[in-house]
Amino acid sequence: MASVFSRRIYAYVIDFFVISAFMWIISYLLSLIFNPVDIISVYGILPYLLPIIQLIYFIFLEKSKGATIGKSLMYLEVRSRNGANINWAQAIVRNLTKVYWIPIIFDWAIGRIMNSDRLFANITRTVVVNMI
Repeated sequence: MASVFSRRIYAYVIDFFVISAFMWIISYLLSLIFNPVDIISVYGILPYLLPIIQLIYFIFLEKSKGATIGKSLMYLEVRSRNGANINWAQAIVRNLTKVYWIPIIFDWAIGRIMNSDRLFANITRTVVVNMI
């Protein structure tokens, strides 16, 4: 069985594809609404829309279900260190670095230097647990 760390990477990749599917649907609907003749012009707003969609996806699913679709498929769940479900503040803060890929790398690297999982997971006192 793969380690929790490698399953988290697989889960993040799965979540990337899920968010990409949402973005395809959203971009298609926006192109129909705003400019059905010139579809390419809609793609100019997607870099601004993507971080919002990502934050909503990660925050809502981790708060309500305890895991994103990727984490669920990899049998992982986000919990507070005391074992309880995470609250809204924890869900928001722990996912702030997932807006783009560069902040998540720094979040992970600084967390490793501090001998923890991720810096923002340490700040919010959350952990990703194995559900197998």
